[in-house]
Amino acid sequence: MNSIFGNNISMAEKSLDYLWAKQKITLNNIANGETPGYKAQYVTFEDEFRKRLVAGRKGTSQDIGNVIGSSRHFIRNKEDESARMDGNNVNMDVENVELARTTLQYQYELNALNSDISRIRTIIKG
Repeated sequence: MNSIFGNNISMAEKSLDYLWAKQKITLNNIANGETPGYKAQYVTFEDEFRKRLVAGRKGTSQDIGNVIGSSRHFIRNKEDESARMDGNNVNMDVENVELARTTLQYQYELNALNSDISRIRTIIKG
C-alpha cells in the first residue's frame, strides 16, 4: 500500500501516534491539576522528526520511509516555576487550549488520510 501512497501513510501514522500521545499527556496534566507537587509534562516530536527528514532527504524513498518508521516521540517534564504554593505547575488554561488544538489537528490528519484513501478507491473503481 505504501508504494501507491509513497510515504504518506507512514507519515500520517506517525503524526497520529504523536497527536494521540499528546492528547493523553495533556489529559493527564488536566487530571493532575490539583495534585500537590505534580509537574506538567509535554510531548516532543516535530523538531526531531524535521531534523531526521532533512538529514534523510538526499536518500531514496525507502530511506525516507526508514527515517519515518524509526521516528518516535518523547515525553518531557515542564521545568516552569510554579506560581502555586503546593509546587504544581499545571496551567489549566494552557492545557485546555492545547487539548482543543491537538483534537483539531488529529481530526484534520484523519480527514486527510481518509481523503487519500478515497481517491485511491475512486481510481480503482474507475
